[in-house]
Amino acid sequence: MDTVIVQLPEPRPEAASGGRSARSCAGPPRPAAAARGPAPARPALLHLGPGESAEFGRGEPGRPAAIPLADQGISRRAGEVTAAEDYWRLSNFSPSATYVVENLEGAGEHVKVAPGRLGAPVPFEFSRVLLPALGEPVEFKVFAPQHAYLDGESAAHSGELTVSPFALDPTSKYFLVLLALCEPRLRSPSAAVVPGATDVVERLRALPSCRGLTRSAVNYHIDYLVATKLRLREAPEEAAAPGPRSGGKREELVALALKFDLVREEHLALLPPRHGR
Repeated sequence: MDTVIVQLPEPRPEAASGGRSARSCAGPPRPAAAARGPAPARPALLHLGPGESAEFGRGEPGRPAAIPLADQGISRRAGEVTAAEDYWRLSNFSPSATYVVENLEGAGEHVKVAPGRLGAPVPFEFSRVLLPALGEPVEFKVFAPQHAYLDGESAAHSGELTVSPFALDPTSKYFLVLLALCEPRLRSPSAAVVPGATDVVERLRALPSCRGLTRSAVNYHIDYLVATKLRLREAPEEAAAPGPRSGGKREELVALALKFDLVREEHLALLPPRHGR
């Protein structure tokens, strides 16, 4: 049974069968199109079963890479993908380049694989591997099997009930404030600036429940999130410092909310449409 599928970056070359235990194909055949010209080429796929490996890179004379990456800035043997049961491992053969594996379903979630690292486990189901190159970073995609999850809740045992550490109500106004603070980084993980109170007021004002929202109310909701809902701790030096510290609070809130998936991309539907963007 196949566990990992690699989508090759280009149409599969004739000789790209370098992985000793890899099996390559271009996907199941499609019905011929009727008088509409040839169907667009489907991405070439490389199927790996448990324990099988495939090398990526430029390849060596007489030994093409199973995952060919045609850029002079990439080593001939740049690394290796190894399939496990429901995840995969990445080995970085480069002595100097760090590789990045992005979660295609996450908001900027990624792992870095340092030079020389062997067998780094990748937990994502849909991944993009990025390698630094002479031009744009070279990439290929890796799809792992759907992860298994507990079906329902675990069996109840005697004793005190477990209390949720982050009990947030998505229908509440404080959640909308938190969502507006996190929106830039949910949409673009590289966004550095967290919105201020005025920005949040302007972003939420189109919602009927937020037409009377003010800067003071936004700051109140931020304080409520910090002190009660997420219980952030202030560093002693910050607590002793005079003047407003709302910027630091907002940064901490956003970092914590995104780290534990308290706000996710599907929550963006709760915000009003962004006009002119």
